[in-house]
Amino acid sequence: MKYIFFLFIPLTSCLAQVEENSESVEPVTYLNEDSLAVTNFYHNNFNDSLPSISSGTVSNGSLKNGQIIPFYGENFTYFDKDSYLGERAFTNNDVSEIVLNTYDELKTAYPDRHFWLMELSNRNGGRIYPHRTHQNGLSADFMMPKLKDGEPYYGLDSLGKDHYFLSFDNEGKYSEDQSIQVDFNLIAHHILLLEEQARNQGYRISKVIIKVEYKDELFATEYGKKLKSSNIYVVRNLTPLINNIHDDHFHIDFEKL
Repeated sequence: MKYIFFLFIPLTSCLAQVEENSESVEPVTYLNEDSLAVTNFYHNNFNDSLPSISSGTVSNGSLKNGQIIPFYGENFTYFDKDSYLGERAFTNNDVSEIVLNTYDELKTAYPDRHFWLMELSNRNGGRIYPHRTHQNGLSADFMMPKLKDGEPYYGLDSLGKDHYFLSFDNEGKYSEDQSIQVDFNLIAHHILLLEEQARNQGYRISKVIIKVEYKDELFATEYGKKLKSSNIYVVRNLTPLINNIHDDHFHIDFEKL
């Protein structure tokens, strides 16, 4: 797998916890006890000797030979140490390839942007509270990239699991600071690149879950127009609870072609 060598170097040498400097929109890195914990966990649990087997459905399934995704990459970070060490960052090895290849594409397209990956699946799949899906290694959550006064902003990205409790209005503006808003164009491009990489692996995106009120904003952007004209299914209706939860991240389900 081509990512092993590339990712082992930064994981063991310089990359560490990503933190927001209040005077900068660029993430900074430093080496600390937490970074060593997740790096050691990754090394002790990474195993690509056997292909993953995803059984059942995303809402009633299991995962065999799940592969843990790196906590750190050149342009991405897993969002929460406790989630990672709690074995909630395992996925089908094909999905891992899709996600990591997409981050490579994003690095080329947006060399100065940093991204945050959220929860995947348990080591062996099955129920992963509080998610209704994520059960067979074919689901992934992605933190929504944000802007502040039109510039990339990371000030809300290092909250860990508390990020799920942030509140944004129907136009994607942060409830406590209207100058902070979701970067819909980048989300749309990210989804399109995920679909492209999924097709390369013999998969496709079966569903995108995002706050339904966001769809007008999403589809109005440059890449959103391309997303709307694609065959990628973006949910039309959600229960109020599920809808409100997906104002800070978008959810992707993959399926094999």
